[in-house]
Amino acid sequence: MCKQLSNSVEAFKNRSIYKELTEQIIDTTSDKNLLQVVFDNLSEKQPTDFEKGYEMVMSWNKSRHAIYMIWALEAEVNNGGYNQFYFNSSGQFYKHLPDALKLVGAPKFADLTKRANNTFEKENPKITQHQDGTIEGFSKSYDENPLNKFDDEFYDLYETENL
Repeated sequence: MCKQLSNSVEAFKNRSIYKELTEQIIDTTSDKNLLQVVFDNLSEKQPTDFEKGYEMVMSWNKSRHAIYMIWALEAEVNNGGYNQFYFNSSGQFYKHLPDALKLVGAPKFADLTKRANNTFEKENPKITQHQDGTIEGFSKSYDENPLNKFDDEFYDLYETENL
């Protein structure tokens, strides 16, 4: 299993990232890898300044919004839950995600994220009280965090709804 994981990580690190997507690239990419290929292409267009990155993403059409934002949500929640999503720069898109999720036919994820957004807004002082820019503060922010309850629901949705 360790060798398989190691091979998977190496394949990911060595994947092709296309600055321009062509019909041939899209047609020859497996369904399993297509989302990553499109996300990588969109990420290549991002400036290094996070504030300008928001403006860039918001200048794209709704389909590109959806791909970029949903990939970021999924990656963050799978790595560290909704708490990590809102903490990191991808959290700047949180208000747009329910509509993006509906666009791709994921209404249960849209509802879940809308509820998480409402909790984030209402409970923000409690959620961020320990987030002082240190890893220790961020780790402590998981203690009794009202967002934690949404993480398991997110993972369980994979059983019934495919992003």
